Amino acid sequence: MSLRQMEYFLTVVEESSFTRASELLHVTQSALSHQIKALERGVGGPLLERLPRGVRLTPMGRAFLPHAELAVRSAAQARRAARAAAGAEGGELHVAALHGVAVGVLPEVFAAWRRAHPEVALFLHEYATTEALEEQVERGTADLAVGPPPRNWPGPVVTVGEEEIVLVVPFDDRLAGRTSVTLAELSDRMWVRCAMEPVVEGQDFLDWACAGAGFTPRTAVRTEHTSTAVRMAAAGVGIVTAPSHVVRGAVGEDCVILRVDPDWRRPLTVFSRVELTGAAAAFAELLRAAQPYA
Repeated sequence: MSLRQMEYFLTVVEESSFTRASELLHVTQSALSHQIKALERGVGGPLLERLPRGVRLTPMGRAFLPHAELAVRSAAQARRAARAAAGAEGGELHVAALHGVAVGVLPEVFAAWRRAHPEVALFLHEYATTEALEEQVERGTADLAVGPPPRNWPGPVVTVGEEEIVLVVPFDDRLAGRTSVTLAELSDRMWVRCAMEPVVEGQDFLDWACAGAGFTPRTAVRTEHTSTAVRMAAAGVGIVTAPSHVVRGAVGEDCVILRVDPDWRRPLTVFSRVELTGAAAAFAELLRAAQPYA
């Protein structure tokens, strides 16, 4: 089997159509069909079921799909790394990040990168959870990831700074005149929860933290995105926990930020499947130097 055959296979799967895939690949349908059949002979069985309207994966095809994706993405990463190895000039760099990091940290870093390396195109891939971020980087979606330290990661992990987790309340909140608060003081308050909330020791972060303070948090509303949760808190729906850089990016000066006593902080890292070289290493260094989240 060849890399081209796997690329053809993935395009057919993505388009659910030999006709659309052949148009995108700029090959005839007969040539595309020939390559898919050759691939199926190579793996020992049918990967696709031809239907009157489109195609679908066979059980063998479903098992083959993630490995084909990894092979094709790894080849693309190899090409990018080779082109960028001589000083991070030319080519492109794919960066994966949690949504909150993308909102609060990366805009200024990307702007600095464009000034310093205008010939290297940036592609951003955003994910809601650390689990999704790690899974997609492992599958080769991006050249590097920006987020909390991954667990049991086999590749390089570089600490580039830290995130402070803060509380957000509206201007008219009874705590608005304070700069910090203990978690135990908030046992009677309602909370805005977010699907992107990190998990600690098998629990959502807020549940884990409040359990240590002797109470269970009461939920006012649940949101999908951290930036939405921050806006809800600024409007007075409830208190929310969020990285301080997300608060600045989401609402600017439209709310009051309270620090938790003692501080909640976590490292911010860059991690990858392979050693950081060329453009990837230059990006990690720029991120460390920028420190927009300190």
